[in-house]
Amino acid sequence: MQAQRRSSVLQAVRSRLGTFRVCRRAGAAIVAVLAAAATIAAAAPPARAQQVLAVVNGIPITSYDVEQRTKLAQTSNRRPSRKEVIDDLIDDRVKLIEAKRFGIEVPNTEVESSFAGMASRMGMKPAQLTQALSSRGVHADTLKLRIRADLAWGHLVRGRYQATLQVGEGDIRAMLGPPADDGKGEVGHVYTLRPILFIVPQGAAPAVFEARRREADALRSRFNGCEAGVRFARELRDVAVRDPIIRNSASLPGPLRTMLNSLEIGKLTAPDTTAQGIELFALCGKDVTRAETPRKQEARQEIFAKRFDTQSKRYLERVRRGAMIEYK
Repeated sequence: MQAQRRSSVLQAVRSRLGTFRVCRRAGAAIVAVLAAAATIAAAAPPARAQQVLAVVNGIPITSYDVEQRTKLAQTSNRRPSRKEVIDDLIDDRVKLIEAKRFGIEVPNTEVESSFAGMASRMGMKPAQLTQALSSRGVHADTLKLRIRADLAWGHLVRGRYQATLQVGEGDIRAMLGPPADDGKGEVGHVYTLRPILFIVPQGAAPAVFEARRREADALRSRFNGCEAGVRFARELRDVAVRDPIIRNSASLPGPLRTMLNSLEIGKLTAPDTTAQGIELFALCGKDVTRAETPRKQEARQEIFAKRFDTQSKRYLERVRRGAMIEYK
């Protein structure tokens, strides 16, 4: 009976699917949730017979699901009650069902990319994060299900309520006050950068990276101006000089912004190790702008996050009221 009920409900959901274009980026509030979940180290015990504790539109939530989500919460120093965990899992199921109703299904590649991003911010590779999760009794799929639900919900809320979530200049002025008219107010910069990569073959030993780093430092000491410096860099062995890129200081992390502000035009940044080799950036232009400053960007993100959170909660409450939720 349960299987028949689940099948009929899923058929009803599919029949109601609409088409809706959504923004590809998750909202700032979602990013905050994912960052909090990424303080982790955990993964799964062997599967066994599980008790069904709740059913959401025919989809069961088992004691194993609750056990896993509880352990996941504990890795971020939370101690939720059993009912709080079940309600969190119900929210995830409801989010995924509602997103699917509007034709939104997050591909595995997007989930894996978000998981890899978490690992990178923790100084790990995805496999290392999976192992760290396993060591705490949490299966990686437990975190990935949470990621999938948050991404799908973020796409849905941003898509359906795009107009009400937009942050205008008037909103920013209301928060920060009018700009100073004495010319001494905060300014931003627009940087023109030329990436220069000292290529290192995949799987090379650390000594190879170190040798290439010494070559990059040697170029840095001789680099004096983008035009001549780029020509010289192109003549070096296994060095790739890429097309110019433009970056606004408002979109850069604070330490990088400070470093570029102090760097002379025509000089190179300090070398950085990447998966492809040793990379530097030539600063070839630095223009002042008042259109988008770091302070404005922070205000924009804060206003958006508050609006997103308010709209998300209202929407979720409404969807939950219309869902078939049964506690066992």
